[in-house]
Amino acid sequence: MAGLSGIDAAETLARLKTAGLDAMPGGGAEIFNDDIRKKICPKKIKTAAWLNVMKQAHAQGISTNATMLYGHIETDGDRVRHMQLLRELQDETGGFKSFVPLAFYDKNVKVARTRYNSGFDDLKVLAVARIFLDNFAYIKALHNMMGLKFAQAALYFGANDLGGTSYDERIVRAAGAVPAGVVTERDLIKIITGAGKVPVRTDSKYSLKIRGSF
Repeated sequence: MAGLSGIDAAETLARLKTAGLDAMPGGGAEIFNDDIRKKICPKKIKTAAWLNVMKQAHAQGISTNATMLYGHIETDGDRVRHMQLLRELQDETGGFKSFVPLAFYDKNVKVARTRYNSGFDDLKVLAVARIFLDNFAYIKALHNMMGLKFAQAALYFGANDLGGTSYDERIVRAAGAVPAGVVTERDLIKIITGAGKVPVRTDSKYSLKIRGSF
């Protein structure tokens, strides 16, 4: 958007802020290794540029999430470095709301992956993130990628956000995941209370909080 408009990221964000933007999803982080980024997402901006956009957004009072795509050709060290860079920026700005680890699916992606995600690996990523990213208030386990039962288990491995309701999920389906289909508020309440946790209805900025089995 900035490139098409011929202005820098800071000015773009300032104009969007004036127009009403107050939060961004934080996608596109993938993995913070530029050699890997050239292979799995060559058209996306480099690590430093992504972090700078987030820094500029936070400076404008625009909160964001932060993602990490794992289970392709990265190493465990790449995962740790990714979290380290996020942790350092969060210490500086405090603008990240949640960390969202995303398991890689290669059904319609031309990447010669070198590792595959087991269920244990998915839970381990969440657990490490919860310990390492202690300056992030929320760790998200997306039920439409994990499935409801697995997402329920994730609540005991560091996750405290399962994402929102889902009626026509297309993104993860296109990548090869098998989403649960229609997932209502009642479905989410059921798995959260079934895990012995208290459901909380909130918005994307975690600013509206209603506790209980509403």
